[in-house]
Amino acid sequence: MAVTLHITGEPESDAVLSEYPFALLAGMLLDQQFPMERAFAGPWKVLDRFGSIDPHDIAAADPARFEELCTTPPAVHRYGKAMAARLQALARIVVDEYDGDAERIWTEATTGADLVKRIEALPGFGAQKAKIFAALVGKQLGVKPRGWSTAVGDYGKAGYRSVADVVDGDSLQKVRTHKKEMKAAAKKAAEQKAGA
Repeated sequence: MAVTLHITGEPESDAVLSEYPFALLAGMLLDQQFPMERAFAGPWKVLDRFGSIDPHDIAAADPARFEELCTTPPAVHRYGKAMAARLQALARIVVDEYDGDAERIWTEATTGADLVKRIEALPGFGAQKAKIFAALVGKQLGVKPRGWSTAVGDYGKAGYRSVADVVDGDSLQKVRTHKKEMKAAAKKAAEQKAGA
């Protein structure tokens, strides 16, 4: 990837995301019930502690050893044990189905729907996360196969809806604000529905 990403606010972490496609995919996997920038810094921690972010090496790692490096403070994720297993499962899929080249997941997609479908088939990626990651590779890496904007929905629009829109510290704060507003609106709607 020839693009320099600015998601974590830490040059070392962002360099790993920019250089290694699997790191970017792993960062998205970790972006769950955890601060976004810390989730995307996780791959750098793995590289620093494990010595590799190559999916072949991660898939082949001893699960107990890999879990230990993911849970050692500061942990890769608040649910380090579960995420260590998910990272290894993700690495195995990338090795088995894409010959270890994570970038093929998005560069070989023929349509936007195919792109989202490929991502959603990965362990730890639901429908929403798949759309967000497809929006991320579209907006920041320029990967926009035919029908991309329809496939990613609102995440493809201009604004500050997700990590796909984070390009610096200011945009990170705007995305955070948007997420808080969406959570508050969802909570209010649920309360109104319960009171009806």
